[in-house]
Amino acid sequence: MSDLTDLEIFVRVVTAGSLSAAGREMGLSPAVVSKRMNRLEARLGTRLLQRTTRQVSVTEAGQGFFERAAAIIASVSEAEAWVTGASVEARGVLRVSAPTSFGRLHIAPHLGGFLAANPDVVVDLELGDSFVDLIADGFDVAIRIGELMDSSLVARRLADVHRVMCATPGYLAGNGVPQTIAGLARHTCLATRQQDPWRLEGPEGAVSVRVSGRLRTNSNEVVREAVLAGQGIALRSTWDVGADLAAGRLQVVLPHYRASHRVGVHAVYPSRRFLPAKVRLFIDYLAGLYGPPPYWDRGLETIAGRPGRGG
Repeated sequence: MSDLTDLEIFVRVVTAGSLSAAGREMGLSPAVVSKRMNRLEARLGTRLLQRTTRQVSVTEAGQGFFERAAAIIASVSEAEAWVTGASVEARGVLRVSAPTSFGRLHIAPHLGGFLAANPDVVVDLELGDSFVDLIADGFDVAIRIGELMDSSLVARRLADVHRVMCATPGYLAGNGVPQTIAGLARHTCLATRQQDPWRLEGPEGAVSVRVSGRLRTNSNEVVREAVLAGQGIALRSTWDVGADLAAGRLQVVLPHYRASHRVGVHAVYPSRRFLPAKVRLFIDYLAGLYGPPPYWDRGLETIAGRPGRGG
C-alpha cells in the first residue's frame, strides 16, 4: 500500500502542478511529498519530475509513467466506489485557462449554473490569448480555439467555429461592397497580427488573403470594436459577432468564403485515463451548453445563408 500511495502522490503532483498543491489536496506537507517522490524515483532508477522552487515539470519518462499510474489510481478509486456504492463527486479547485474574449462571453456568464450543480468545486478561471503549458502551469483544462495540431494532450471538440468576413452597413455604403476576393485589396481589412494572412475556403478551394490596413493590434477585442465602429472589414467568429449580425449592426461580406471548417472550440486536458470528476463534469457542462448547433449561431440562418461548416 505504501507503493500505491507513492503512485497517488505522484499523480497528484502532476495534475496539481506543484508539490505544495498536491500536499494541500492530500493533507501532507511539501517536505513529505518531496521525500516520497525522491523515494519513488530512487526505486525506479529514473527521474520523473524536474523541480524548481515554484513548479514541477514532467520528464519524458515521467509522462509515460504518469499515464500508466493515473490509470491504476483511477481504477482503484472506481473499484472502491463500486464496492461502497458511493458516487464519485466533483470537489476541489478547478483551474481553467481560456481565450480572453471567448471566456468573457461564453464561459463566465454560465459559471453560476456549474457552481450551483457542484457545490464542492471552486473554479479558478484565467483568461489570456497565449497557449499555456497545462502541466507546468498547473491547469486542469484549457479551452482552445483553432485547428489543433498533434499533441500529447487529449482534446474534445465542444463546438464548430464559423468565421465570416463582415462590416457595418455604413462602411459598405461608403466604400462599396466587394464582389470578389481580389476586391478586398481596395478595402481596409482589420486583423490581429496573428490573423495575417486570412486563410479561407471558397468555391475555388483554399484561398489566402494578405491583410492590409492602417490598424495593427494583438487584441481580438480591439478588432471587434474597430469593425463595429465602421473602420473596415474583419474576419470574425460568429461566437463573437453573432448577436451583431442578427441585429443588423454587421453584414456578411462575400458569404461564399469562410474560414477553415477544421477550426473548433476544444477542451484540452492532460490525460484521458485519469480525468477527475470536476474536469469531466465541467467539459460535459460546456459541451451540453454550446450545442449542437452552438447557441450563438441560432437565428443566423437568414443572414447570408446558414453558416455552413467552416463559415
